[in-house]
Amino acid sequence: MSNILVAYSTTDGHTPRICERLRLVMTQQGQVVTVVALAQADAMDLSAFDKIVIGASIRYGKHQPQVAEFIARHQALLERKSSAFFTVNIVARKPEKNRPETNPYLIKFLRQIAWKPKLLGVFAGKLDYPRYHFFDRLMIRFIMLMTSGPTDPKAVIEFTDWSQVEAFGRRVAEMP
Repeated sequence: MSNILVAYSTTDGHTPRICERLRLVMTQQGQVVTVVALAQADAMDLSAFDKIVIGASIRYGKHQPQVAEFIARHQALLERKSSAFFTVNIVARKPEKNRPETNPYLIKFLRQIAWKPKLLGVFAGKLDYPRYHFFDRLMIRFIMLMTSGPTDPKAVIEFTDWSQVEAFGRRVAEMP
């Protein structure tokens, strides 16, 4: 049995839902799992955890700055632990961009940080036009138009492959 921390950064609230599914799967595997926002994780004793998972959403092609900052602050500890990182983005809705080796945002992010997680994941997120502020709705519709995605301003589409999320959770649970 491992004590696992899952810390996340989110833009619109879908990443915590993914983290909760991971918690469920890993708990079913006999693990003890704590899920918190990155800001809360910063105040915790990270050395108390056997494994650390960081999940982060993308907006306009970038993770929130706090993600790289958290990783930089705790890099030495992250490298000593079994660790994993996953990203949540809409481009991962496309089969050719939904793996760590093919997702452009994950590839770019990993080039910007020194930490090398032992396990990587990429999950498609959720498109929720009605919840977005005017500017975000406009920009995201434009991006979707350019990438052949849905542009209906009333559309709410969850692209997440939950079986992929669950498989990632099992792999985290099995990490030494």
